[in-house]
Amino acid sequence: MDLNYSQEDLGFQSEVRAFMKDKLPQHLADRVRGGAEFTKDDVEEWHAILNANGWLAQNWPKEFGGAEWNAVQRHIFEEEAALSNAPRIVPFGLSMLAPVLQKFGSKEQCDHWLPRILNGDDWWCQGYSEPGAGSDLASLKTRAVLDGDHYIVNGQKTWTTLAQHANMIFCLVRTNTEVKNQEGISFLLIEMDTPGIEVRPIVLLDGGAEVNEVWFTDVKVPVENLIGEQDKGWTYAKYLLTHERTNIAGVGFSNAGLEAVKRMAKSEMSGGRPLIENPHFAARIAQVEIDLMAMSLSNLRIVSQAAKGGAPGLEASMLKVKGTIIRQEINDLARRAAGSYALPFASEAVEGANEPPFGPDGAGPVAAQYFNNRKLSIFGGSNEVQREIIAKTTLGRMQ
Repeated sequence: MDLNYSQEDLGFQSEVRAFMKDKLPQHLADRVRGGAEFTKDDVEEWHAILNANGWLAQNWPKEFGGAEWNAVQRHIFEEEAALSNAPRIVPFGLSMLAPVLQKFGSKEQCDHWLPRILNGDDWWCQGYSEPGAGSDLASLKTRAVLDGDHYIVNGQKTWTTLAQHANMIFCLVRTNTEVKNQEGISFLLIEMDTPGIEVRPIVLLDGGAEVNEVWFTDVKVPVENLIGEQDKGWTYAKYLLTHERTNIAGVGFSNAGLEAVKRMAKSEMSGGRPLIENPHFAARIAQVEIDLMAMSLSNLRIVSQAAKGGAPGLEASMLKVKGTIIRQEINDLARRAAGSYALPFASEAVEGANEPPFGPDGAGPVAAQYFNNRKLSIFGGSNEVQREIIAKTTLGRMQ
């Protein structure tokens, strides 16, 4: 395998770097580097800049208005965006719902919803997990009963990321209780301002409230908002989850995080010898860098294969597990490198944490990132469940 970028890839890398230098607003980059919480306006500003350049829907086919980048191009963009401190692109509409619409939705649904995702008319959130139905998602209990030309939805979703900003939610709901769990689920698109919907914030360890509970009480959803066939939603959900798990690998974020750890470890924030001179710490950095390089290559290979023939299965679970372990290890190394500067700060102080007295090397947001990213082991399918999928699938192939 040739591990070097081609001349075409290097040209694209230069183009991305120039774009980041010219188009990424400094105030957004400063907020990323300082670990500040992003507002809805911040995210929408970056979204609009990318869309204006045709770079928002990177993995969409051109027929739907996408850039249709190959796996290497997406890898390059992700890496350069993270190293430039660009905001994260919110994935729910772009990278999760859109592939489902494009593969299973009707032409009318694609014509209506996909342009609205691109131009920012809709902010989507994901209604999958429920109390008692997270890792075991097929046991979900939110009901949707067909009543004429509407479904009537009752139930509860939890851990719904950024639901406080969303005007739309794509939901898994139970439409048949007479069959086994996986065969009685449907995929609905629901407007968040529909009467009967209530959003309640959940405060996390880092003090933020980016996740929520969403309650449905006699919520009316038009039948045209059903994706595909009734009771076939589990198929669509699995397809979506493979895209989510591949994205969770977070190669770009890990590369940027590792560079930050190295900068902190080489500094003398504590007034003594740089931590990088500690053999044990240096060995941990070396190990996570080796793991990250290996995962990066695997990510490229798997996404390339997926681009030729659909969504990855077992491989997505592998990326999800390894990617989250690496990101959490980098968070822990950053916390150790920052020393006393990694102590949690009052929320109003975090935005200034890149400057003295909080720390000259960006140590301020370390605690918040460490706590927030503990969730990586759980969302998108817990690592324990992904390991079970890997074991069952691998052993099945060996028989």
